[in-house]
Amino acid sequence: MTFDMNLVQRGARLRRSPFFEATQRHGAKAYTVYNHMLFPVCFDDMEAEYRHLLEHVTLWDVSVERQVEITGPDAFAFTNLLTPRDLSRCAVGQGKYVVITAEDGGIINDPVLLRLGENHFWLALADSDVLLWARGVALKSGLRVNLTEPDVSPLQVQGRKAKEVVQALFGDAVTKLRYYWFLETKLDGIPVVVTRTGWTGEVGYEIYLRDGSRGDELWERIMQAGKPHNIRPTGPSDIRRVEAGILNWGADMTPENNVYEVGLDYLVDEGKSADYIGREALKRIKAEGVKRKLAGIGIEGDRIEMNAVPWRVKSGGDTIGRVTSAIWSPRLKKNIGYAMVPPALATPGTALRVKIPGVGERRATVIPKPFIDPNKEIPKT
Repeated sequence: MTFDMNLVQRGARLRRSPFFEATQRHGAKAYTVYNHMLFPVCFDDMEAEYRHLLEHVTLWDVSVERQVEITGPDAFAFTNLLTPRDLSRCAVGQGKYVVITAEDGGIINDPVLLRLGENHFWLALADSDVLLWARGVALKSGLRVNLTEPDVSPLQVQGRKAKEVVQALFGDAVTKLRYYWFLETKLDGIPVVVTRTGWTGEVGYEIYLRDGSRGDELWERIMQAGKPHNIRPTGPSDIRRVEAGILNWGADMTPENNVYEVGLDYLVDEGKSADYIGREALKRIKAEGVKRKLAGIGIEGDRIEMNAVPWRVKSGGDTIGRVTSAIWSPRLKKNIGYAMVPPALATPGTALRVKIPGVGERRATVIPKPFIDPNKEIPKT
């Protein structure tokens, strides 16, 4: 018999977000655990939520994007040590998509970084314990920094009508934000940071609540403002993020991978003068070349369900890699995904085969990614 996942016990160690009661009230159907918190992943069918994102506007509880807050006299120097991005190019009020790298060049995390002051940073995390990593680095760094997890819990407002919703909430100033910039403000006295970011490839904003006691109040205020635009709570859309070429840490990349393998080499600022963890390793990897690459693929045949485990990729009679993410795209009317394969087999047009548990082998072809809107014109609009 298949194990009933509903029997997995929760307990107090799995934290609840400030919006947990609201997600229950609005009909969350399933949760997962992410950064030691309960994370609502669906309120409806995955494809119905995807359609709503494209046509209307959605609200996500992404409080699981826990923050590492870095302050202190040496906060800039310390944060700059964690990443290959040159943070001297990041102004106060600006965000950056960054990678946190290990000494061997592996990817510890790929957070969104916000610079709130000259020596004040937040790292909005994917699912790994970066606070512990950062404290270990700080212990031997000799730098004067304070590292904490602040009372900060983000929501995402994403979709075609996202701009209208945030304008109703915060006025014209927020709609003038450039991509990856933010402002600090209050909504009915609730302290928030509003950023021009998201995980969809659609128009989107994140609203970072700075007082967890007012989570329910903020949720309902956003729902009220979004009612004329048919707002609906949903889980994050894996369909849309795969279409957009967005990677999921823990599935598409782990500490075993580096930026050159997964196509994030643009996150390495080659002219950065300051040292950072993993610099020599990344320099060597770039010079020697990688032994595997994350390629986009199209998988033939009927609609597939999203993969719950990596799938084997074959060429000839040999297993040569794995599918990290795969899903049916309703717009493209085909199955798409990512596969980690040898570089020689990562060229568009290369024929592969994918072994899907319970289905069998399907033919697949390497195709360019992102699959839709490669220049990110939609979210920059």
